[in-house]
Amino acid sequence: MTPTGVVRSVTQSLKGVAYATVSASETLDLYLPVSDGTTAVPLVILIHGGAFLFGDSTAEDAYVAPLLQRDVAVASLNYRLSGEAIYPAGAQDVKAAVRWLRAHAAEYGLNPEAFGAWGQSAGGWLATMLGATGDQVTIFDDPSLGNADVSSAVQAVVSWYGVSDLTTVDQQFVEAGVCPAFTLAADPDSFESRWLGESVATCPLATSTNLAAYAATAVVLPSWYLAHGELDCVVPVGQSAELAAGLRAVGAHVTFVVVAGAEHADPIFDVTQVQPSIAFLVAALVAGGASSASAALV
Repeated sequence: MTPTGVVRSVTQSLKGVAYATVSASETLDLYLPVSDGTTAVPLVILIHGGAFLFGDSTAEDAYVAPLLQRDVAVASLNYRLSGEAIYPAGAQDVKAAVRWLRAHAAEYGLNPEAFGAWGQSAGGWLATMLGATGDQVTIFDDPSLGNADVSSAVQAVVSWYGVSDLTTVDQQFVEAGVCPAFTLAADPDSFESRWLGESVATCPLATSTNLAAYAATAVVLPSWYLAHGELDCVVPVGQSAELAAGLRAVGAHVTFVVVAGAEHADPIFDVTQVQPSIAFLVAALVAGGASSASAALV
């Protein structure tokens, strides 16, 4: 790999770095591992959950140190939440953050061909959105946020208990039969409806949240690691099952783990899924893994 010339004798952190200027929310925290300047390091982008309504970059702090220990840089994102700006503003922010990071890769000794995304719940939707739309222009691209000529693609995606299509959530709860009846689509006060700006049932943009549809028109796709709780009554396990099926239908490599007996954001995920998720990311992004992940549908 081309030498970077970026030498770090200790790990470094940069907090509150602005990646765009429309909102004070458009910042990221960047954590950099030790580097001798001879090898550009891969980057994992952490995207917090919180129903698109709350949370911030510190929510993912527990995963920073284990990634740094594997010589992987980490960027943890803030983005506009639904109380500030409705859909698709937050998604546009996330893509802008990836473009900013790739545009500044040489400055920080990052490998621009080895970017991964890791999100939970709402963050899982955002991480998968990056993976499904990286090589095509969609409503999630806002050139005015900067670095319009830079790719927002990622080469690996981890999504824990993420939503993948807001229009199918209610039916999946009914079909699963393990949770109380939900009427998310018709409820204008549900978290998802608040993000869209009106009820899922009436919003004309609701169908655009179907991430498998973007994967179906992509030329290049990354690999995915999906993990979902069997007894999730916030985001049904059917969301990840639907996504996995859609990705596999177009040739993407998908690992899909159903965590037995687990609920939404269950502590068991940190016990059982952190190490497999990190191992997946390292395998996809380190030592040439990124090239095979991004160049082929395996």
